[in-house]
Amino acid sequence: MSKLNPIAALICFAAIFPLSAMAQEQPTWEAWSLNQIVSGAPTNSSFDIDYVRGIGTGTNGIGVKYGDTVLMADSASWNENTGEAVTDGHVRIEMGGQIFLGEHINYNFKTRQMRSEQFRTGKPPVFAAGGNLQGDISNKVYTAQHAFVTTDDVTDPAFRIRASRIRMVPGQYIEAWNAVLFADGVPAFYFPYYKRSLGAHANEFNFTPGYRSAYGPYLLTTYTWWLNDALDGVVHADYRARRGPGVGPDLNLHLGRLGEAGFKYYYLHDQDSNLNLKTNNFPSLAGPIPENRQRVYFGWQATPATNLNVKALVNYQSDPLLLHDFFEGEYTANPQPNTFVEANKYWDNWSLDALTTPRVNDFFDQVERLPDVKLTGWRQQVFDTPVYYESESSAGYYRKMFAETNSLFAGTNGPNFNYSAARADTFQQLLLPWTFFGWLNVTPRAGGRFTYYSEETGPGGTNAETYRKIFNTGMDVSFKSSRLWAGATNSLLDLDGLRHIIEPSASYAFVPRPSTLPPQLPQFDSALPSPLLLPIQLPDYNDIDSIDSENVIRFGLRNTLQTKRAGELQNLLDWNVLLDWRLRPKTGQGTFNDLYSGLTFRPRSWLTLESQTRYDINSGHFNLAYHQITFTPNEWWSWGIGHIYSRSGFVDSGDNLFSSTMFFRVNDNWGFRTQHDFNAMDGRLQDQFYTVYRDLRSWTGALTFRVTDNGSGSEDYTIAFSFSIKAHPRHSLGSDVVTPYHLVGE
Repeated sequence: MSKLNPIAALICFAAIFPLSAMAQEQPTWEAWSLNQIVSGAPTNSSFDIDYVRGIGTGTNGIGVKYGDTVLMADSASWNENTGEAVTDGHVRIEMGGQIFLGEHINYNFKTRQMRSEQFRTGKPPVFAAGGNLQGDISNKVYTAQHAFVTTDDVTDPAFRIRASRIRMVPGQYIEAWNAVLFADGVPAFYFPYYKRSLGAHANEFNFTPGYRSAYGPYLLTTYTWWLNDALDGVVHADYRARRGPGVGPDLNLHLGRLGEAGFKYYYLHDQDSNLNLKTNNFPSLAGPIPENRQRVYFGWQATPATNLNVKALVNYQSDPLLLHDFFEGEYTANPQPNTFVEANKYWDNWSLDALTTPRVNDFFDQVERLPDVKLTGWRQQVFDTPVYYESESSAGYYRKMFAETNSLFAGTNGPNFNYSAARADTFQQLLLPWTFFGWLNVTPRAGGRFTYYSEETGPGGTNAETYRKIFNTGMDVSFKSSRLWAGATNSLLDLDGLRHIIEPSASYAFVPRPSTLPPQLPQFDSALPSPLLLPIQLPDYNDIDSIDSENVIRFGLRNTLQTKRAGELQNLLDWNVLLDWRLRPKTGQGTFNDLYSGLTFRPRSWLTLESQTRYDINSGHFNLAYHQITFTPNEWWSWGIGHIYSRSGFVDSGDNLFSSTMFFRVNDNWGFRTQHDFNAMDGRLQDQFYTVYRDLRSWTGALTFRVTDNGSGSEDYTIAFSFSIKAHPRHSLGSDVVTPYHLVGE
């Protein structure tokens, strides 16, 4: 018996294997009645399959599947060899999320070509209907005669475009010839040719008409455009009757490996630029505001190489009130925007940062860093010893710049107090973490800091060249304990099991008197008032120039209660309490720092209570109190109630503000939103928002009335109407809760 040549066997295997693989990957046919899946061809069935010729027919409800395409109809005949199918009566074809409906459709399962006399199709956000459809589902290109397209998913859409011929590429664009826009059955506009993008990059206009006391009647217009995957943007063309025109582009650049960049420019010729001076809204403002007002914004962020991040931000504005007057949402988030360039390179245990912050707006106080370079050594083990090491070293040239003109802040020092100096700083620390008894964590630490300062220059410079030495030591002690009650249940608190985790801690920090005290040093990184407790450890406390002696123990206690809701672990309660005991208080300090409490309590999945407080034990009063209750029981209504209090002199002049934000959905077409901010210090209703939402099926509209009382000058009234197409909403869902200013176009 002869043996098969190995090479011939290999060739044979190579030839047979692809054929067998193709056979395995070939889609299979499946047929069923609309109420029972069948295998084979039972004699009492309403359909019949000739397995020899591969031809099937069916009546009284038939379903056929080939690959990812499903066809259903009252009656159908199909050829499994050619893929051709002829269907009649309530025809429905589904493939890849696209649905086609009609009474008579010829369809090829293999080539995916389609012909239909009458049809309806749709895949949100676009739907179409008409006659004489011809389509290639594989390439997703469809043409039809005497058809219409709409974003309204109802039988009789209110807004639609009817055309003699349309061409559709779902998810990309539609084209229409001899097109007429119908609004509730009334022809509104004629387009000889119309094309619209349907993807995420749709070109479109948005209009926000309104009236505001500070503007008069106004119309804010934006045109959103998309050029290609690398460039898109927005063009603003606004007119405010009392203030004048405003224009400018926004550009978004998508540069691949070179990152993302954004550019914004806005210019307006303000006919009443000194309104705030005349109405005494900003009595501390020095000097007039120019008529020609403008802003320039540039932002860039990239990762050009592995573990290398680069960021740049430029915020130029012609005067300090430009954002306040015309971009109130941005002003509320940050009244003094930064300008900087930063690069960060990091490794497993090290990080190198370079930061420069040039001043581009001379009416703001700022510290220029030209530049500031910092090398950070993350906490890391020293060889195979139990000792750990961490460090932070920096060097740079710094300029303390005070506002020159038009300062928003009373009492500014002015440019005659500017000063500059170089600084080099290094901090080194060793730690020895231990775990005793398997649960008690103890970490003693000891370190030192050396800082060099050059002689101060500039009109405000008074300090000579100097250096400072600091020694620090301390210890952290903590442990975590937990207990589980698996059978604990409570319908009121929606409990399904309960776990309690408790984490007591104590952190001791000792810093003896520095060799040079803060008043003899330039203050580039100085301590500023903060609503939260500042760190007591180095290097977490990073106000380098204000480091002074301290001898303090920070006690902490964290309690967490967890339960299961809807099969997921959720925190029922998270409560953190901190208290500093100053063993040797400095002049002006009490024995104890404020008692801090941070609490989040979720008694139900739809009810959240949040609280942050700072209580001054020495004088017996609250320095800070923030409380917020949020109800979100269903999609029909929600309500948030908040209160924030800060004692006068603790942070600025203090606050006592109550806020309420409520949304109520009346029905599928109407909704209502209110927001109130009440200043209890002077009994003033500081801000009021009232918005009525209307669902127009293809569109959504919002009518907003706002009243602002800033405590000086007259009240500011605004009424505005905003609307956008549902298929491409102008703002993300819920954005009006966080930033309601866009409702009035700001």
